[in-house]
Amino acid sequence: MGHLLMVESWVGSMSRLLPEALRDGGHEFTFLTRDLGHYLRAAPEGVRHPLLGARNVITAETNDLDALLPVAERLHAAFGFDGVLSSCDYYLPAVAAVAARLGLPGPGADAVARACRKDLTRRTLEGAGVSGPRFAVVESGDEPGATEVRAARALGFPLVVKPVDLCAGMYVRRVDEEAELVAACRALAGFPVNARGQHRPRLVLLEELLDGPEVSVETVSSGGRISVVGVTDKSIAGAPAFIETGHMFPAPLAPDELTAVQDTAVEALKALGLMEGVVAHTEIKLTSAGPRVVEVNPRPAGNRITELVRHVTGIDLAAVAVDVALGRAPDLAVRDTGLRSAAIGFLVPEADGTLTSLDSGEQLRQETDVLEVVLAEPGRAVTTAGSNNEYLGHVMAGDPKGLGARTRVETLMAGVRDRMVIR
Repeated sequence: MGHLLMVESWVGSMSRLLPEALRDGGHEFTFLTRDLGHYLRAAPEGVRHPLLGARNVITAETNDLDALLPVAERLHAAFGFDGVLSSCDYYLPAVAAVAARLGLPGPGADAVARACRKDLTRRTLEGAGVSGPRFAVVESGDEPGATEVRAARALGFPLVVKPVDLCAGMYVRRVDEEAELVAACRALAGFPVNARGQHRPRLVLLEELLDGPEVSVETVSSGGRISVVGVTDKSIAGAPAFIETGHMFPAPLAPDELTAVQDTAVEALKALGLMEGVVAHTEIKLTSAGPRVVEVNPRPAGNRITELVRHVTGIDLAAVAVDVALGRAPDLAVRDTGLRSAAIGFLVPEADGTLTSLDSGEQLRQETDVLEVVLAEPGRAVTTAGSNNEYLGHVMAGDPKGLGARTRVETLMAGVRDRMVIR
């Protein structure tokens, strides 16, 4: 079968799902990282460490494309790779560039670069007439917030402040006045290097605050066409941050809403040039004026949305990501799984302190239609959540009859929260 080069990758659910998809498909992978220590920690969810499944583990500089490309060429000459992939947002542009250099399948490097930089996405979609928020891209000066205030006065409050390059909702904040804007910009300026050692651009994206609920459209670009797998809804909390507290697949939308959001996602992908070799996750707001694109992610959805999709449709988006990285036609046939909806709820800390008490989850796992329960161990130090990186666990459940999975999960999560103590 195939031998893939994995350039950096996980931390999160894909740390298990992607290696499993490779193994189950009969494939093997060589893992390339600049910092092996980043991955030498407990295996996710108590499973066998993913690196134990690698054919080779090689260290080399991955943050410098000029250094990475010749290394990839030498490795390709030795091993003969059939594809290149990663599940880490920060390395998707590098993966696309490596694939192009080695003559392997994959999306265009320019298209991935546009999708992975929120400012480039905004400008590209605006130029193509794809609906989004009014926005301004500002280069932050020596006094963070000063230049941004001038741009904000032109846009008008309330606004959303975003970094152009981070993920998981990091440093994304609602601001209603100039003082809040300055504080948000100063906080972002205090994070000049991301978790992978990459220096960040000093750019800030300001966007008008969009009304309405948010959904995401899960798609696969292969063979020159874009296939919509489905639409996921999401719940957001944690103001002024935007923290995802839960999801359900499929989203309970009216037929006209469903068509509108799917069409908008496809238009966005076409505008960016993501027509080949991509499993994408496009976030859209259903505003009072119609669908508006929030962002386009040229990789499978995080926060276990891929598992919600699999439980309902039988489509394994991690396996699909492997297929398209190999240039193969993916299996997108929907199968009867016995579930009509699946939902997940996340346990979000709302205070600083130490987690002194939390349900073990054993009784929850015995509940009808519960699919997953993962909860943190007491004794863990916690901080009030400011992004999607601070969860204390999750509960996932399904509904074999209809769109009741979200209600089921919310009921279960209410009980978990009632028994959680942080001091």
